[in-house]
Amino acid sequence: METSPARPPYRLDPAGGCPHAVNARLLAQGAVAPVGLPSGIEGMAVLGHEALKEFLQHPEVAKNARHFTALREGRIAEGWPLLTFATVPGMTTADGDDHRRLRSLAARAFTPRRVAELKPRVEELTESLLDGLARAAAADGGVADLRRHFALPLPMGVICELLGVDVEFRDRLHHLGSQVVATDTAPADAVAANRELVAVLGEIAAAKAARPGDDLTSALIAVGDEDGDRLSRQELIGTLLLMIIAGHETTLNLITNAVRALCAHPRQLALVRAGEASWADAVEETLRWDAPVSYFPFRYPVRDLTVAGTAIPVGTPVLAGYSAAGRDPAAHGPDADRFDVTRAGRPGAVRHLSLGHGAHFCLGAPLARLEATVALERLFTRFPGLRPAVPEAELAPHAGFVGNSVRSLPVRLVPHGS
Repeated sequence: METSPARPPYRLDPAGGCPHAVNARLLAQGAVAPVGLPSGIEGMAVLGHEALKEFLQHPEVAKNARHFTALREGRIAEGWPLLTFATVPGMTTADGDDHRRLRSLAARAFTPRRVAELKPRVEELTESLLDGLARAAAADGGVADLRRHFALPLPMGVICELLGVDVEFRDRLHHLGSQVVATDTAPADAVAANRELVAVLGEIAAAKAARPGDDLTSALIAVGDEDGDRLSRQELIGTLLLMIIAGHETTLNLITNAVRALCAHPRQLALVRAGEASWADAVEETLRWDAPVSYFPFRYPVRDLTVAGTAIPVGTPVLAGYSAAGRDPAAHGPDADRFDVTRAGRPGAVRHLSLGHGAHFCLGAPLARLEATVALERLFTRFPGLRPAVPEAELAPHAGFVGNSVRSLPVRLVPHGS
């Protein structure tokens, strides 16, 4: 296959911002784009749906950072904002048998049966948080930050209960995790946040080792495979870090983005209320139309590859462009940028890739879908007149180009019967 002519790299803004206009421009030039990462590191982003699907399951694409040429050559500084993504020990940076071993240890907590068993607790926590949201609004003229009071504590509460993490740690874990995953964190702050996060998780793990409970952290500490191998301390801390950050940040953005989308498209919300589409349909369309993760780091070709006509040299750090693939007109049609909760029911509709594809498909996908579906149904039932308290254009974007959402979502609550 002939390769496309080289094009200048697009420098991704470390401060983030809404990705869709940039994605559209880059996609118009090709399904794979060269990008500039922080500190002048050159990378690539796979943006087209079919190209991304191919790349995510390519047998000659790896996750382990030993394949990252710039890192191996010593060109990545300690405080590089994407370093944790590349080097954290765990499922997202492992390949082959190592990946299967690490994933299998955590997978038992996220089977469809186990997730279904969590539904009553998710519903109970949702109702409690809606009470808190109402109290916060009542104390501030009817306006409350939905992200802070509802979209954040729901998934954080669920994942921390699964892991047996005490309430006292949760705000700190979110704050540190946000610094670690942001791409605009200053190098010294990134190093400090990462060290503190590892220390906090080490404290949690040590407490569980001394006093095991009926939780996933205790199980991860105790479990051994058939050969008697256990998670190393680094693997345990890395697994906890990944599960806590991925277990709440993605769903936090998903719930936030879904509420924004439904409020901005009242006819679509009306279709759900009328039963012509389900709340689960609204979740899936949000995942496609406004993916909670925009550009996810990293994968590395283990040899020179050509993807969708574009050469990707061996060892290049490659971002998975989920937000771009979700609006790729080549896959989702000429109205790909239209939010439509009935889209999944169309003949020939293409399933989105926003939760990954292949061996590294999101382990927590069933739980994220459950949490978001319950959250939307209960939220709009209790507050049917809910509306944003500020214009969309005034909402500050999420820090960094990995996550895709807004920093806060002030809403005005209108309860049922008002």
